[in-house]
Amino acid sequence: MLKINLLDAYNSANINVIPFNSEYYPGKLMELVDPPTILYAKGDISLLKNPNKIAIVGSRKATNYSELAMEMIVPPLIQGNFIIVSGLAKGVDSLAHSAAIKYGGKTIAVLGHGLFHLYPKENKKLADELEGNHLLLTEYPPYVGVQKWHFPMRNRIISGISNAIVVTEAALKSGSLITTEHALEHGKDVFVVPGPIDSEQSKGTNSLLREGAIPIWSGHQILEELKLFLR
Repeated sequence: MLKINLLDAYNSANINVIPFNSEYYPGKLMELVDPPTILYAKGDISLLKNPNKIAIVGSRKATNYSELAMEMIVPPLIQGNFIIVSGLAKGVDSLAHSAAIKYGGKTIAVLGHGLFHLYPKENKKLADELEGNHLLLTEYPPYVGVQKWHFPMRNRIISGISNAIVVTEAALKSGSLITTEHALEHGKDVFVVPGPIDSEQSKGTNSLLREGAIPIWSGHQILEELKLFLR
């Protein structure tokens, strides 16, 4: 028998428990083969009700090429009332969250661990900002720590709650390609920033283009492709 009431513990830590029958549970997740039964969140859970979400993912070893891509892609999406979704990892994820904040938008980080933990530690300041003004989201109970196999599972939720996926940089064996696989399985658009042919961090993205992903270099192209207009 547990000697503590888990809900009381979660409430005292400002953790929202969102079961599958909650009004805040993203309906798109029900299209997954294995939707999570419960989500745990810290921050502004009203963001989950906004149907316009775009995931931006890519290499943990992102270069300044991804920073440039964010400047071209994120502002139009923010103007179009899109929330930027990513995974709070180093590299592209961090750049995507930071760009959303910089340009006055909202962002959701989907984590591969429970909310009593943080990975990577270097992103504590960013995580604190998201917790205060945006949203941290996970399927793992708060006490669950970091495990390598959690992150591929996390990627299906990043894709699942998003309308489409943007990949800025990715090596051939990048974990972000797992996110694109989930997106393609569910008929979602995958947008890719074409990269220099001599860059290791663009070999995965350029390979996605060969396989039929949509090349983009501006957020306006994404809005047009999704047949949405700036609001």
